[in-house]
Amino acid sequence: MVTDNRLTTLLAGRPAIIDGGYGWLLQERGLPPGEVAELWNAENPAAIEALHEEYAAAGARILTTNTFGGTRPRLAMSGLEARAYDLNKAGAEIARRVADRHDILVAGDIGPTGELMAPLGTMAEDEAIALFSEQIRALVDGGADLILIETMSDLAESRAAIAAAKAVAAELPIVATMSFDTNLRTMMGVTPTAAVHALAEAGADAVGANCGRGPEEMIRIAAELMAARGADDSVLLVAQSNAGLPQVQGDAFAYTVDPPAMGAHAQELREAGIDLIGACCGSSPEHIRAIATALN
Repeated sequence: MVTDNRLTTLLAGRPAIIDGGYGWLLQERGLPPGEVAELWNAENPAAIEALHEEYAAAGARILTTNTFGGTRPRLAMSGLEARAYDLNKAGAEIARRVADRHDILVAGDIGPTGELMAPLGTMAEDEAIALFSEQIRALVDGGADLILIETMSDLAESRAAIAAAKAVAAELPIVATMSFDTNLRTMMGVTPTAAVHALAEAGADAVGANCGRGPEEMIRIAAELMAARGADDSVLLVAQSNAGLPQVQGDAFAYTVDPPAMGAHAQELREAGIDLIGACCGSSPEHIRAIATALN
């Protein structure tokens, strides 16, 4: 475990276990098709709080706010862009209440804007920084302990989010992960090696991978992350795999990796040198319980 890092200081000896999936679980629990999960921060906060509570009880030491799609462009798809600040702040406040009961941490969660950065798209760097800054300000006001920038494909967008975090919340640690799922590259062609070097240089305290195709591929990604970090012990490494890939079972989707297998995967990640371990799509509090049991 890296010792000289703002995030390890913040963890203060807590096991470095991040929670698991939210979006698909909320759909399982009644989130209407097509409705953005962030709306429930205001309209069904009890459901969000209950899921945070389940993850905390399962052994997660870092709770992720229900704000993955909380930037204005993502919310605009549902006509909610004017509520960006309020929905993000509410999401952080809900997680904060649960975290305080368990003496654990809140990660203010930030996903992609859904827009392409120039020159491939039309979004300029300063525009992206402004969008992320609005979201981060709300998350900080709601009580986030750290900023989690996740499921990114484009280094330019990741750098913009990191720049916003450094400008708005310079005192908070930054975790930045990318999604590698096409020949161990992101959709924009970024490799794990390039991600480690670029995100650490941009100012992230922890870098790594989330989502993807499942544990088997995540182990390969973890090896590349470790090789890229090398002897530089100033940055933590993160891995949050999907619970496999979804398969149609009847009229629903089911993921293929069960909790015991995810626990075994967590042990492999720790042995590979990964510092912070959690799960992503298809995972549940039971997956996190298995991870916590395996790692503790």
